[in-house]
Amino acid sequence: MTSFTVPDLSILPPLALQIGDGLVTDTSGGMHTHVYSGTGSVTGEIPLAGAAEVDAAVRAARAAFPGWWATPADARRDALLAMARLVTEHAAELSTLNVIDNGTPLMITAFQNTVAAGLFTYNAGWADKGGGEVHRTWPMRALDYSLDEPYGVVGVIIPWNGPVTAIAQVLGPALAAGNCVVLKPPEMAPYSALAMGRLFREAGFPPGVVNVVPGGPEAGDALVRHQGVDKVHFTGSGQTARIITHAAADSLKPLGFELGGKSAVIVFDDADLDAATSGALQGISFNLAGQGCINGTRVLVHRPIYDQLVESVAAAAADVAIGDPFEIDTLMGPVVSEGACQRILGVIDEAKHSSRLVAGGVRMYGDYAGGFYVAPTVFADVDNASSLAQNEVFGPVQSIIPFDTEAEAVRLANDTAFGLAAYVYTHDLGRTHRVAEALEAGNVWVNGGVGIPASVPFGGVKQSGYGRIGGAAGIREFSRPKNVWIAL
Repeated sequence: MTSFTVPDLSILPPLALQIGDGLVTDTSGGMHTHVYSGTGSVTGEIPLAGAAEVDAAVRAARAAFPGWWATPADARRDALLAMARLVTEHAAELSTLNVIDNGTPLMITAFQNTVAAGLFTYNAGWADKGGGEVHRTWPMRALDYSLDEPYGVVGVIIPWNGPVTAIAQVLGPALAAGNCVVLKPPEMAPYSALAMGRLFREAGFPPGVVNVVPGGPEAGDALVRHQGVDKVHFTGSGQTARIITHAAADSLKPLGFELGGKSAVIVFDDADLDAATSGALQGISFNLAGQGCINGTRVLVHRPIYDQLVESVAAAAADVAIGDPFEIDTLMGPVVSEGACQRILGVIDEAKHSSRLVAGGVRMYGDYAGGFYVAPTVFADVDNASSLAQNEVFGPVQSIIPFDTEAEAVRLANDTAFGLAAYVYTHDLGRTHRVAEALEAGNVWVNGGVGIPASVPFGGVKQSGYGRIGGAAGIREFSRPKNVWIAL
């Protein structure tokens, strides 16, 4: 490879906030210079929302809410179905914008569009299914029933690592439940979110139902503190979630958090080692260059197969197809920014003092010099109490740790502040159920797969957050019951 694809900037959406039925370019939040992580080239100047624009977006959402909630359920359903169709029709454009956003390879962004369309389709089916329940009463006879109602205006803050999927995961159920939304995408990845905002309008969502206001910390703080926002859902880091919790305290605003992880991949000695190697590799390469919240970045390996799996994972890491994100056979692209690159390299340098480096460990130069590439990195003989094993790296760095017994494997897996995901490789059915039950994680995958079907509840425990998106739980996340008691 001698050159990287130059992004086609002619497909960028209008660089403007989407508030009500208008586009806003003159903003109080300043401008952000977006850099394409594949080459380090500037792609555009993004106007950022400040408190004034957030206020305007919340007011637009509040004005739209009565009409949206009064819209017949089948019409809300059909708007979500139209959105699913539009995501499919504009898949090539969205994929390209997502690559420009954050350097995710085209192979992966194409899959993310399929996932997003499926999420809108699934949640559309809930729009006309909600209602409530009838309850028995005593000692007095009464007709008592509860109604499922939306919160009203939901503030949604999404991360930069998968904006199209994140929008569908959260806005799908929020809109199906009857809420209006103020969406704050990050300044680091604004383009696909702005394109999605345009598609919401084309799908028939009335002005103000979905507002898109890219911004930084100032916009996020204004959104969380705004008295016109009835609930906030945030996906991102625990550090930011703590700031949001304090900011929401004055209004006692309910929150939903999908935060980080330090997920364990537990490999027993009866596992399919090829599948386990692939699963270990997903944590650092397949899934967004290690920049995914559910990535399995601690591989716990049964002692009898430890050396064999270390060798297998190291060899596989050296073989990862790294390259131009716009090439369809590229499996791993850059990390999101120069700052992220330097931070990850710092973690690697520190870990070299206490763990055995068996693959990677360097920044990639040559053809990759313009971008932010870190080689897939694997450390063996890692202490589970070390910083490497306990803290989310959010980069292509894998830790491998031995264990001797099933009980020790569970103890090590649970010995972390996080609890988003876990992965188990074994052919022992009894062990599968015992370990899955014992793991402190919101999601457990057995013998492969990291897909999150639209029909299943997804979320974490401990410092990986609370609340659920997906399935019926996702609709409940954005609804609340009102009880009605009528004396008989």
